[in-house]
Amino acid sequence: MNTRIALVMHEPLGAAFEACARHVLGRVPDLTVFDIAPDADPPAQTARILDWMRARGPAEPVLILCDLYGATPFNIAAQALRRALEEGYVAHLLTGTNACMVLKALTDQQENPESLGERVRQGALRGIVNAEPPCDC
Repeated sequence: MNTRIALVMHEPLGAAFEACARHVLGRVPDLTVFDIAPDADPPAQTARILDWMRARGPAEPVLILCDLYGATPFNIAAQALRRALEEGYVAHLLTGTNACMVLKALTDQQENPESLGERVRQGALRGIVNAEPPCDC
């Protein structure tokens, strides 16, 4: 069973990550984007995410990726996650999302969300490289 993946981010970042994944993978990525507009109603957005989770029920695990810890999209996702966990869903939330994380999540999607979350986190760290040659000052 695949872990379902959602991007909950400041608009238009989620759509941009989805387009990047489509470009790199050469296929439409299996993920759902919730781009949060600056004037979005947080309770309505939380309800949208919960509706998406409930559409397939608690048997399908979920990984939610957010851009910035503590920002509005994160707070919306965290509230949806709390409510989903209370309802018996298996879900995990990661922040600080970069392109490496999105691609790792999509290519390892069959993992359970806890181990997938850790693999995605590790993939993000491996993708951060100081690629500049040292200065000969």
